[in-house]
Amino acid sequence: MDLNTLLETTVVGLGYELVDVEMSPRGRTIRVFIDAPGKENGVDVEDCAKVSNQLSRVFEVENVDYDRLEISSPGLDRVVKKVEDFVRFAGQDIQIKLRIPQGGRRNFQGELLGCKEGKVGLRLEKDAVELEFNNIEKARLVPRFD
Repeated sequence: MDLNTLLETTVVGLGYELVDVEMSPRGRTIRVFIDAPGKENGVDVEDCAKVSNQLSRVFEVENVDYDRLEISSPGLDRVVKKVEDFVRFAGQDIQIKLRIPQGGRRNFQGELLGCKEGKVGLRLEKDAVELEFNNIEKARLVPRFD
């Protein structure tokens, strides 16, 4: 079983959402970002410890070679990757970087309007655009501080 499948199966099995995985260049550090969508205040230290303990055991059984495992919440500027995320976070500010430029631009920031039929809607300052979901290289929420 590959590492991503192992992580997804374990994290989801514990009742959390796997948001993102980062690996150090040599794969010695594995950073796992989790969320608890049904939990009002999000992920806390106990949640991270629970996932860390379970993954440590699973990695031992599956002979995953690593030096350090880090479990964290995705933070206020969380990565948005899945179609479901683009739907869930509609109404929030987001930064999107495209693989291939659209209208001469690769970087967009505005209010996320959601995702329908493979297109992500984004309200910019003066107009709105639709971006191809498959052309999105990176997307992150932009926290608002009032």
